[in-house]
Amino acid sequence: MQSPGELSSPGAAPPGLRERKKARTRAAIQRHALRLFRQQGYDETTVSQIAEAAEVSESTFFRYFPSKEDVVLWDDFDPRVIEAFREQPPGTRPVHALRVAIRAVLGELTPEQQLDLRERMDLMLAVPELRTNMLEQMEAPMRLFAQMLAERSGRRPDDPAVRALAGAIMGVSIATMFAFAQDPDADILVMLDEALAYLDAGLPL
Repeated sequence: MQSPGELSSPGAAPPGLRERKKARTRAAIQRHALRLFRQQGYDETTVSQIAEAAEVSESTFFRYFPSKEDVVLWDDFDPRVIEAFREQPPGTRPVHALRVAIRAVLGELTPEQQLDLRERMDLMLAVPELRTNMLEQMEAPMRLFAQMLAERSGRRPDDPAVRALAGAIMGVSIATMFAFAQDPDADILVMLDEALAYLDAGLPL
């Protein structure tokens, strides 16, 4: 989950060396944090311990993550999904284009990254402050979906139809997250794709 801000322009230049190094540092901090949460618990792990494990200063930690909660909530999926979504042919139904984009991004995850995603989702739902923060941050991804849909459809992000579809996508995503957390053998990509396919079909019952 990443705050979208403004959508990048189509065809924007790929990240440079500095941005790639920053991305690697952020990912390393998160990886060490998840390991410590797994070993000693979320509440028992301090920012100081995470910084020490990642071999960075606490000030560096806070440059990448405003709080301990953010080290769980952050991922880099949003910009990658946006890029894949924009690559879909004109005329592709928006939800179908989103399904293809999500499959392209989540389908590239290594087994280790899939485990990290599972751990992050479990923490988001199990730790009260993480759950609260996650729900408070839902406006950003919903706004992101609205921007993406508006861009493809030629409508405004505040168009009622765009808002409704963005809200439906968000609802499907949340429902899938809860179901995924309850099934230790579930595949999040399969579950999310099936749910979005149902939405794309018009939610028949």
